[in-house]
Amino acid sequence: MNALLGFVVLYLLGTLAIGLYAGTRVKTSTDFALAGRSLPLVMIITTTFATWFGAETVLGISAKFVQGGLNSVVEDPFGASMCLVFVGLFFAARLYRMNLMTIGDFYRKRYGKTVEIFCSVTIIMSYLGWVAAQVTALGLVFNVVSNGAISVDTGMVIGTLSVLAYVIFGGMLAIAWTDFIQMIVLVVGLTIIAFMASDLAGGADKVYALAQTKEWFTFFPAPNFHDVIFFIAAAITMMLGSIPQQDVFQRVMSAKDAKTASRGAVIGGLSYLAFAFVPMFIVACAVLAMPEKTRELLASDPQRVLPTLILTQMPFIAQVFFFGALLSAIKSTASATLLAPSTSFVENIYKNMRGGLTDKQELFAFRVTLFIFTGCVLAYAVAMKGTPIYEMVSGAYQVTLVGAFVPLVCGLYWKRATRNGAIASIVLGIVSWILFLATPLGELVPAQLVGVLMASLGMVAGSLLSKPHEHQAHPVHPGATHHATHG
Repeated sequence: MNALLGFVVLYLLGTLAIGLYAGTRVKTSTDFALAGRSLPLVMIITTTFATWFGAETVLGISAKFVQGGLNSVVEDPFGASMCLVFVGLFFAARLYRMNLMTIGDFYRKRYGKTVEIFCSVTIIMSYLGWVAAQVTALGLVFNVVSNGAISVDTGMVIGTLSVLAYVIFGGMLAIAWTDFIQMIVLVVGLTIIAFMASDLAGGADKVYALAQTKEWFTFFPAPNFHDVIFFIAAAITMMLGSIPQQDVFQRVMSAKDAKTASRGAVIGGLSYLAFAFVPMFIVACAVLAMPEKTRELLASDPQRVLPTLILTQMPFIAQVFFFGALLSAIKSTASATLLAPSTSFVENIYKNMRGGLTDKQELFAFRVTLFIFTGCVLAYAVAMKGTPIYEMVSGAYQVTLVGAFVPLVCGLYWKRATRNGAIASIVLGIVSWILFLATPLGELVPAQLVGVLMASLGMVAGSLLSKPHEHQAHPVHPGATHHATHG
């Protein structure tokens, strides 16, 4: 075993130990799913920041940036960071006061069980691509640091098991504790790497001049219909499609109070946007430091540009810092995206089929579901091997954008919204999205934009054509307190 691989293994064992220790404090299903609703502001900031700062930020966004400039990364980090800001400003406090276990509980309380199940299935399915992206990145790390001795597939298995071990034992509490440590490692590690990469490139001024020459700072699209609507569609995919996501919900609902939930999401989102530029800067340095190799990798495997720069141009200590930061980013995101769909399945689907679960039975069901879902994700990641990480992540949010976003917003802010409207919204949104995605129509107008517009139309028409409140389960009043119980 080489020294770098030895460090990676020790780092994985260290985070595992922290997660397992945090798990000793998990006694109830609420502890497991929401960390007992006890996290302070600093941990809400680090854990919401960690939600987004994953493999796609370090490897995917940076590669897309040097290929197409800021215009090509509008979806992430710009859209992703604004999602957290919007959650903090418009959703966190209202949802927190309802005392829900999952985001699916909101749909049940507002529209009934049918909508709860439909939206929960939509949300769960969206996680396959996102978690698979993190699993793929874990496999890539092990393959790179072992000089090919460990295959990507084997690396996926090892990395996934290392995350599963502490999540299945400690749940959200273990995630919050490990996120706090991992984000410190991430920020310190990538900051040091950025300074070293700048020296290799000849200084930050030369990197800035290169970016201007290649027009990497161009953000807005060309003023024509096609480019503008595809730009808007890319922006709203994560900006709005990530709002009805269980992992975001779990993080803000784990706060000790509503104010902490709201502030933590806003600060976490703005911090993510600011720090996401660091990997972009480092890869821009690579273009100057190793121009021929970078050109070759951008054509064949852009995600390897950053690891190659570190391994071939920097000393061992820099490699330790980088892979520590990269592992922190991947593990923090992977842990959340494994827990979230498992929690949604038990709370919003399994309970509706089984019912009458005690708290211990629910906690056991969380862990069994987590194990099964992890196996499914691992198989999916292996099957999708070769798909760019950025594309796997961005595609994951389209389904929640067209199927769950409109019922959430209208349920909170439009008293006239009804169950019939929610069902019409889900059906029209998903069917139109699939139609445009599977046909040449999607090349003319982006499928997710059509989907969210049709979902909005379905909500308005369906609600206005039914009697007010006739099909609502429990009208939601801001500031009211509800309890997440079935029956």
